Amino acid sequence: MDRLDNTIRPYAWGSPTAIPHLLGVEPTGEPQAEMWMGAHPGAPSHTARGTLVEVIDADPERELGAPAVAKFGPHLPFLLKILAAGAPLSLQVHPDLKQAKEGYADEERRGVPIDAPYRNYKDANHKPELMCALTEFDGLCGFRDPAQAAGLLDGLGVDSLKPYVDLLHAHPAEAALREVLTAILRAGPDEMAHTVAEATAACTRLGGAYTPYADIARHYPGDPGVIAAMLLNHVRLQPGEALFLGAGIPHAYLNGLGVEIMANSDNVLRCGLTPKHVDVPELLRIVRFEPSDPGVLRPEASPEGEEVYETPIDEFRLSRYVLPEGGAARDLTRDTPQILLCTAGTVRAGEHELGPGRSVFVPAGERAEISGAGTVFRATVIV
Repeated sequence: MDRLDNTIRPYAWGSPTAIPHLLGVEPTGEPQAEMWMGAHPGAPSHTARGTLVEVIDADPERELGAPAVAKFGPHLPFLLKILAAGAPLSLQVHPDLKQAKEGYADEERRGVPIDAPYRNYKDANHKPELMCALTEFDGLCGFRDPAQAAGLLDGLGVDSLKPYVDLLHAHPAEAALREVLTAILRAGPDEMAHTVAEATAACTRLGGAYTPYADIARHYPGDPGVIAAMLLNHVRLQPGEALFLGAGIPHAYLNGLGVEIMANSDNVLRCGLTPKHVDVPELLRIVRFEPSDPGVLRPEASPEGEEVYETPIDEFRLSRYVLPEGGAARDLTRDTPQILLCTAGTVRAGEHELGPGRSVFVPAGERAEISGAGTVFRATVIV
């Protein structure tokens, strides 16, 4: 197996302290948002044999196993991250596989540069994802029931929000949510900035259920996403709990440290809380306007001690092992590629000793035994 040297992405919303604290190193003073583990060309992990992209490209069947190559192609189909949100991320959705292929082909046909700030589709893949909390973790996930959203907006006492409240009461759920989100995103900038300012003042004054939105507005003053965020479920994960985010589900991470795994894609359509491009027509084509429960996931334990986060996705499978002091070694050998990530304690993976935030890549079929006292997350695929 290969010890991984991983890139940390310094996005502005990142916490300056959470990832350094996990790794046991001094903060740099700059935001450290995501640590990437995998073979994404934007920031591949490094090994003693070269980048993980180079290692896999040299012999895909040896590294990934023939079944995985046959099912997903000659590349690692998932990307594993440690994500540290010190400020809210953008409100966003991801396309399904059909939408991603169509959108990518259309932008290629129209000659939209791949690095253009107004480009929506960087690849032809979907991007389902799973976020597992390492600390208490706040996020927004999926639409509230329209009546609940109407009650939240109405409680602010802001006159310019009354039309949205009326719409949420007047239509079937999906039509109401579509019409209100469309109206928010297409409102005049000056009109919306005034509405957001009034709503922010009310959220700050009222506190309670409004506190998350006051914090969002502090980071994104005047942004229409502050109002759009109130249409979504607020959820607070406890350590070990997780959220699965499928295609078309609007979401945003607000604060906390977690392990995130996703299909190896960079396709994001934004709908607020960002200075980046918002393509309203394409966004409205992708969003699923269905009220839903956030669906907090808790791992299901096997007799062997593996705690699995069940999802309907084959490109990734995330599980964890909590190893007690003095416990027996666990054999994790599998005929699919794996990344093993330690998040607590000290564990041994093969010949490698891993502390928090350290990881290894295990080629398909290679013996993988872990021991010690700590927590290990295991990322692999289903073939």
